[in-house]
Amino acid sequence: MPHPFRWQPGEGQRHATLKPRPRGGYPADTQIEALCGAQITVDNSEVAWLWTTCPECNKTAHELAGTPIGPV
Repeated sequence: MPHPFRWQPGEGQRHATLKPRPRGGYPADTQIEALCGAQITVDNSEVAWLWTTCPECNKTAHELAGTPIGPV
């Protein structure tokens, strides 16, 4: 079963959000609310997926998924 969140890079980190992703993804420069509470600007660049994961989004995503957080 899919999780209710999805990962999206923005503001220099990979964040998670509950906002439904439109077909084809979010347009660049879209503002979305992340699980950490931050409003982030979507970054669709190829290198953005290599950024570190937001610790607060990671914690909340694991809670929503019902999985323990391992070493990062």
